Amino acid sequence: MQGVKERRARLIQNAAKAGCNAVAAFEPENVFYLTGFWGEAIAVCTDAGTKLIAPRLEFSRAEQSSVDCEVVPTERGSEFLSAFVSHIKGKKACADIQDYGTVEQVRKLGADITVDTEPFFQTRRIKDDAEIKVITKASHILDKLYEVCAGVIKAGMSERDLQARLIYEAMKMGANPPSYKSTLNPLIIAGGPNGALPHAEVTGRKFRKKDMIVVDLTLRHKGYIADATRTFALGRPAEEAARVYEIVRESQKAGLDAARAGATTGQVDEACRDLIRGQGYEKYFIHSTGHGIGLDVHEPPWLRPNSDEVLKERMAVTVEPGIYLAGKFGVRIEDSIIVTAGRPKVLNRYTKDLVVL
Repeated sequence: MQGVKERRARLIQNAAKAGCNAVAAFEPENVFYLTGFWGEAIAVCTDAGTKLIAPRLEFSRAEQSSVDCEVVPTERGSEFLSAFVSHIKGKKACADIQDYGTVEQVRKLGADITVDTEPFFQTRRIKDDAEIKVITKASHILDKLYEVCAGVIKAGMSERDLQARLIYEAMKMGANPPSYKSTLNPLIIAGGPNGALPHAEVTGRKFRKKDMIVVDLTLRHKGYIADATRTFALGRPAEEAARVYEIVRESQKAGLDAARAGATTGQVDEACRDLIRGQGYEKYFIHSTGHGIGLDVHEPPWLRPNSDEVLKERMAVTVEPGIYLAGKFGVRIEDSIIVTAGRPKVLNRYTKDLVVL
């Protein structure tokens, strides 16, 4: 996996700022980031090298997919944590452990750990060439799925039917739906009044003429996330719907123009919000403008009001303003981008002109 040694070195440097001389990754995203293996395991990185502690049932797979590290087989349960503690003896480890019970157990076993996810996210914010290549490919898969949308959406098709078709086509192209605890569906497909819910659950509602149809696609390719949204019109849209679409399109353009290295994430949010405010729809833009993407669907940095975090080159973020009119319709337009010194590299190429089906 290209760049893995450099990632480890940068993460160890960032952990040192927190007073640690070792890194312990428990979360699958961080284990993958450091080793190339996605599964149940603990990755321990020090200046002396990297060890991947894996249950025996995962040992063969971990050996096959991990890069430049020693795979240590163990049993699940207490032996798993004991093996981890034995490999950080004499070290102070920065760990991303998410549950208090595990923290208590490893400390009782004698581990000297600091629970701090910031060094992990600080390192992951800046993408290397290999990561950008994969995220770009994931974005182009989304573009092809929007072409599928344009070809199959019709009156009488349900939101659920469209989701099934898109997941099928995505998996054929090498992408997988991410899973999140906060929703029962992998995609957001929302027609008519359902589109006024930014995180609408997919339903059996059938598309109707005059619907605005929000299609928010978030998919994972080789571990990495791309995220994009397009809003389609089924038949000629009502006058207000067409006007709102153009406002959102111009708002997103303003956000893209502002999203360059040196700008704050709050400035990008304000660029989008200011344009919508000028058209009298400010109270209907009810979420932040965007977020970081990578190994998580939503990760730092956050593009939201009053945020003073500075964008840096090679950050991967979304820009996704929207307007939502309860009981009527919603419009959102979103791209995944890579921040540069100038205008960002926009990874999604599917048109943002209103597509009328």
